[in-house]
Amino acid sequence: MGSFDFITFFFLIAAVVIFLQLRSVLGRRTGNERPPFDPYSPRDIGQGPEAKDNGKVVQLPRRESAAEDESRYATIDTFAKTGTALNTQLRAISDADPSFDPGEFINGAKMAYEMIVMAFADGDRKTLKGLLSREVYEGFDTAIAEREAKGEVVKSTFVGIEKADIVHAELKENEENITVRIVSQLISATYDKQGKLIDGDADSVAEVNDLWTFARDVRSRDPNWKLIATESEN
Repeated sequence: MGSFDFITFFFLIAAVVIFLQLRSVLGRRTGNERPPFDPYSPRDIGQGPEAKDNGKVVQLPRRESAAEDESRYATIDTFAKTGTALNTQLRAISDADPSFDPGEFINGAKMAYEMIVMAFADGDRKTLKGLLSREVYEGFDTAIAEREAKGEVVKSTFVGIEKADIVHAELKENEENITVRIVSQLISATYDKQGKLIDGDADSVAEVNDLWTFARDVRSRDPNWKLIATESEN
């Protein structure tokens, strides 16, 4: 019995010593341990416990399906009937400029139209310069200068826009051009330097029909469009 107790005690001591030695090696932190895999961590999304940690991530291009293509063209189809020349033109614009949205473009064109009309009436060259191409600005500047030289004054009130529709779209190399037909209402009267009315009517609303073409370089980070051509349909 005594011999059995001594042997048992000996193996117990040996087991404790081995455990302490293993703990001193396996339980030591070096500072280089990899954190445990967390499937809910953004860092570990797309990885599994078996993923290789080679520090490289390769993003493969994703091919759009036909359904996704049609979804991308859905807003365009609301502005131009499928199969028409205008629809084809707008789809080409969308292909070159994925950020293009016809609804947002029309809203921007309306705001630009009002700003340009009023800036021209007020002789506000600073506002015009930021909204017009160089060629169009030069034409507006010449007209304003002639008016100023004669001492003429234009008084205008912008009533509103009745209708604005895209009638043509074209991609010229890296420049997207879109023509809009705008029907607006405006009260405008021009007076000479003696204050005599020489053009327009200060008491009646006139309907104005314009064809304005806006352009933007698809490579530019600037989202703004500029007016590059004007034509009156009145």
